[in-house]
Amino acid sequence: MRWGWTLALGILAALAACAPGPRVDKRYEAVSQDSRVQFIIIHYTQIEFERSLHRLTREEVSSHYLVNRDPPRIYRLVPEDRRAWHAGPSYWQGVTALNASSVGIEIVNLGNGDDPEKPYEPFPPAQIDRVIALVRDIERRHKVRPDHILAHAEVQPQTRTDPGPQFPWRRLADAGLIPWPDEQQVAAAEAHWGAALPSAAWWQEHLAAHGFNVPRSGVFDAETRRVLAVFQMRYRPARYDGEPDAETAALLEVVTSPDSLRMRRPDGTWTAFRPD
Repeated sequence: MRWGWTLALGILAALAACAPGPRVDKRYEAVSQDSRVQFIIIHYTQIEFERSLHRLTREEVSSHYLVNRDPPRIYRLVPEDRRAWHAGPSYWQGVTALNASSVGIEIVNLGNGDDPEKPYEPFPPAQIDRVIALVRDIERRHKVRPDHILAHAEVQPQTRTDPGPQFPWRRLADAGLIPWPDEQQVAAAEAHWGAALPSAAWWQEHLAAHGFNVPRSGVFDAETRRVLAVFQMRYRPARYDGEPDAETAALLEVVTSPDSLRMRRPDGTWTAFRPD
């Protein structure tokens, strides 16, 4: 008899699980809404493809996409309407916990293996072509702001360096995906800062205005140097030592000044970037 009751309860539970949800009237839709996806965050894996695939699908870290090197191929690992675990304790322009509002792209690349004496591995052009196509598609579908296409290191500058100084951000700018500082304005600002560099407080204020989570100690401390090195990796990858200099001051001044960033149009001309 007990077996019969157990069977009956099991059947009832199965029927309840299969029952349709409540009827929902979908005739109306609010105009005040946008996509969950507000950021695109680019990473490198630091390990080869097979290990990357296992880690991103079978361990406690994930990403929406994985872009292989050889052959250059895009793999979707997490649907975009679900949260992937890729950004960690992140911050940009006052927004925290960016896993909830971003799409993560992992690129198969060994980086430098966290060895400061070892050079970073370059990215093959065909692999970057796939990354550009993927970023363009995500940006278009979700209307992601061009200045919200970020490096993992930018949202976690104290603990991450990916995708590193070899990642060709300028190629993304030339593809019309991200803004880039106006070169003439950078040259003029560099001449100005060549006479005397700004104070530590100036650097921290402008790095924070750009979007970083940076100390406001008024002292050029190790944390500030690490943030500055990440900034240099994007805009001045030939030297990313975290040391303040006139060229970096000029770049930082320009990227935080209104109308000083440029976006490339499809016809090849450049126009002022103004975030919506």
